[in-house]
Parts: sequence; structure tokens; C-alpha cells
Amino acid sequence: MINVEKIREDFPIYQKQPNMTYLDSAASSLKVKPVIEQINHYYTTLGVNVHRGAYDLAYETTVLFEEARANVAHFIHAESEEIVFTRGATSALNMIANAYRDVLKPGDEIITSELEHHSSILPWMMIAKKTGAKLIYIPLTETGRITVDGFKSVLSDKTKIVAITHVSNVLGYLTPIETIVSLAHEKKALVVLDGAQSVPHLKIDVKALDVDYLAFSGHKMFGPSGVGVLYGKKHLLDQLEPFEYGGEMVDQVTKTDATWKEAPMRLEAGTPVISGAIGLSAAIGYIERIGLEVIHEHTKALHKYTLEKLKNVEGITIYNPTAENPVIAFNVEGVHPHDIATMLDQYQVSVRAGHHCAQLVSQFLGVSSTLRASFHVYNTYQDCDRFVESVIAAKSFFLSF
Repeated sequence: MINVEKIREDFPIYQKQPNMTYLDSAASSLKVKPVIEQINHYYTTLGVNVHRGAYDLAYETTVLFEEARANVAHFIHAESEEIVFTRGATSALNMIANAYRDVLKPGDEIITSELEHHSSILPWMMIAKKTGAKLIYIPLTETGRITVDGFKSVLSDKTKIVAITHVSNVLGYLTPIETIVSLAHEKKALVVLDGAQSVPHLKIDVKALDVDYLAFSGHKMFGPSGVGVLYGKKHLLDQLEPFEYGGEMVDQVTKTDATWKEAPMRLEAGTPVISGAIGLSAAIGYIERIGLEVIHEHTKALHKYTLEKLKNVEGITIYNPTAENPVIAFNVEGVHPHDIATMLDQYQVSVRAGHHCAQLVSQFLGVSSTLRASFHVYNTYQDCDRFVESVIAAKSFFLSF
């Protein structure tokens, strides 16, 4: 087990908010000191652009930036040339979908699921409308899981793209992605994986998974907001039509035409997210020092402990008691989720209420919205106790009228 009090010393927010119970890490994690220090280092001692300057500051900055790319690549077992820095997972997923606007045609099929975050499904929904391709949904189990059998039932020779979540941001269910990728590739379909919830908690090996594309965000893994990662197999990235055009991504320009550099440069037009990439690299270094397995074991223990306590509270509906990721989606009978979340804030307990940018999940569950509590390495058993106690207090308050 880890020493959480020692861990909290690495997160400056606890100096300002020592009594905070933060249970919204699935939305955005707290920021760790090495990340803040590295970003400050860039802005206070460097502050210049990458790749272009023939002077020392530009060289130092470029080294830091490309080291960040190499560190991200190593973290998910990719090659540096397969890592594209974006402004977030949303940007990365839109970049891929946009590139296939001129590839897909009427009659082609895009497989997705009702578990998707909006950033995973909406780009493909819009592309389907523009191209005449068809969006196909994997049938879920009664509890809301994606299964191999469910995927097989919709896979066909018409399948061109599989755009799917690795871990649901609402229900925390893990998709059996290895088998799905294998089956998709038998049909020559490409797999686009939303890893925003899995990369911060699970060891990811893109070569073993054999996914064609993977997107994730920095801000969910102690890193800065405004930076994300698109992983793609090199030969695929080199074929992608750029999402943006401008400086640095171009190879040759004439009055009538232009050619693009190889990946990743062709997909990083203009000034890239320099400080974000450097900050994300520091976040990855911090995660690796603690160990993903240690983080996962700690959060799963908290998750299990809280589930057992919450199950004993009358009038609580838990929608995902078997989730692999440390997320609890629940509602209090007779009370709107936003009312509960607002009351919990009075106890300095922070949870998420709403549809979590995944309205199809709420529709599947038959509710307008849910409460969501999510755990990370800086949470304690005292956080869990305070959370459950505050839920009981909020429930009693609203049902007393």
C-alpha cells in the first residue's frame, strides 16, 4: 500500500484545500508538482518555439519537446513517430474522423456503442451523415457491457471503422478490445480506441492490442489541460489527410500545390502544445515512479470499500457494481443528482452529476442523469467514509420535506 499523506504532498491543491474530498478524477485529475514545475521551467527559462530556431534556446526547447514525445511513446509501447500531440483526446478523435470523410462512402458501416463519450461518437455520426456511411451500434448486455458476441453480431464485410471506448467514463466497464481488434482486422476494418479513461489506470501496450489509433488526454493523468495524444500506426498516420494546414507540417509549396511531411509533423500544424507536452511528460514520469499497478490496486481497494458501504444505504441505486475502473455511477431515489452533488459540496465532497458527456448511457439506463464518484491515488479511506456519510446526510435532508 502507498502512503497517501506523502502522495498528497506532491499535489499543491491540498495545501489550499486540506479537507477536500475530491472524487471527480474521471473528469479531470488533480495536478502534481513536477508537472507544474516543468511548465514553469519552460515559460520562465525557455519560452520559445520548437524545431525552427537556429539558436540555443530553440534547441533546448526542441530537445525537451521531442523527449516528451519519446516518453509518451515508451509509456504506451509505441514509436516516437507514432505520437501526435493534440489539444486533447477530443481533438485527436475529431482529427481521425475528419481524415476519413473522403474515404468512407455510402453503404460503408461504422461500428460504435452506446457507451461512448460524445467525443468518440459525435465525429463519426457527423461523418456518417456527410458520407452516407451507416452508424451501427453494438448491442449491450442488460448491465450495459460490450461483449465479443455483441460485436460479432454487427460486424460485417461492410464494416470499415470501429470507433469504441476502452473503458466507459460512466460505468467503468472494460471493453474486450483485444478480441474485437482481431475480429475487426479480419474484415480489414480499422479500430479507433478512446483511451481517455484507460491510459491513466491501466498498462497500455498498443503493439499488443494492435489498435490502429488510440486517443487520450493529459488532464486525466495529473498532466495539464489542453494537451492530448493521438497514437496511430506510422503507415496510417502518413496517409491521414491533415486536419489543419500551416507552418511546419508542409514539405514543399508551389503556387498551385503543396506536399506534406511524414508523421507526426504533418499532423502538428503551427506551434504545437509545447508546454502541455512537456508537462504531460512530467506526469508520465510521476506515474511511472509510483507504478501503474500500485495506483490501480490502491484505487480498486478504495472502490471496493466504498461500494460495500454504499450498498448498505437504503434508496441508493448503483448502476455498475462490477466495474473494472474505480468509478461508481449511482442515484438516490427521489432526489435529483444535481441536488445531491450540490449538497455534497457543503461537506467538501466533490463528485460529478449529469450525463457525463455520454447521453446515450443515461438513455440506456433509463434516467436523465447520474451521480459519479471516481477515485485516484490521492484518495484515502477517510475520503470514502466522508463521501458515504455525506450521501446519507444529503438523502436525509431532501427526503425530510
